[in-house]
Amino acid sequence: MPSALMDHNLVTTAFELPGHRIVRTLGVVRGITVRSRSVLGNIGAGIQAFFGGNITLYTNLCEHAREEAYEIMIQHAVEKGANAVIGVRYDATEIAAGITEVLAYGTAVVVEPLSA
Repeated sequence: MPSALMDHNLVTTAFELPGHRIVRTLGVVRGITVRSRSVLGNIGAGIQAFFGGNITLYTNLCEHAREEAYEIMIQHAVEKGANAVIGVRYDATEIAAGITEVLAYGTAVVVEPLSA
């Protein structure tokens, strides 16, 4: 579920936001989710792999995991009082066979628009 509490235009992989000034840094924020594919999903993905090309079942799983980790990170930032997140990155770690942790992290900041 998308977060309506933060303007997603103020979430960036950069360390500054053009047209804005960072007035306070609130620290690192993160969102973590752990995902696995069901046995039936793995069978379906195996069939797709047999024929080659994009394995959409896994692509969709990965996209959903990244989106969920991103939204949790945003919630964490809002809880700290941030209105922006800079330096956003993703990381993934296989915890066990077929089980992967996805982490989204960045620095929560308060920004204000520059005066014209």
